[in-house]
Amino acid sequence: MTGCERKEINSAGCNCTYSCSKHGKCCECVSFHRSMGEFPACFFTDRMEKTYDRSYSALKRDRG
Repeated sequence: MTGCERKEINSAGCNCTYSCSKHGKCCECVSFHRSMGEFPACFFTDRMEKTYDRSYSALKRDRG
């Protein structure tokens, strides 16, 4: 994918603490994590995001 018109807006609301090229590019981020069987950081609370566990079970615990 090329540039993202909303990258700056998306980045402002992104709680991901991992440094990667997909930061603020939601389409690329969601696609990447989906291919890995994971969820992006923005699905998690800040506390849980810091664990870097992007699994469904982590999401259930976080939102439980």
